[in-house]
Amino acid sequence: MARPRICRRINFNPKITYFKPRGVPMRDLDEVVLQRDELEALKLKDLEGFEQSICAKKMNISQPTFHRIVILARKKVSNALINGKSIKIEV
Repeated sequence: MARPRICRRINFNPKITYFKPRGVPMRDLDEVVLQRDELEALKLKDLEGFEQSICAKKMNISQPTFHRIVILARKKVSNALINGKSIKIEV
């Protein structure tokens, strides 16, 4: 039986939830979906510059879990930027 998932603390609700390359119609774009916890991890680590252990405490998760989340989020954003995909933030 799997371990129950711990609630992740998210203190940020984005006002804008969709980004797309300029000049490309929506019908021609692939979409990358960024979860709220992934966005929170990017905000804490990359924007605010906290250490991973502090970020993990702020999100109420373990440091290895935080690391996995931030790596996945960075991969998704990099994929969208490099391959010209849109980014949808799940709310």
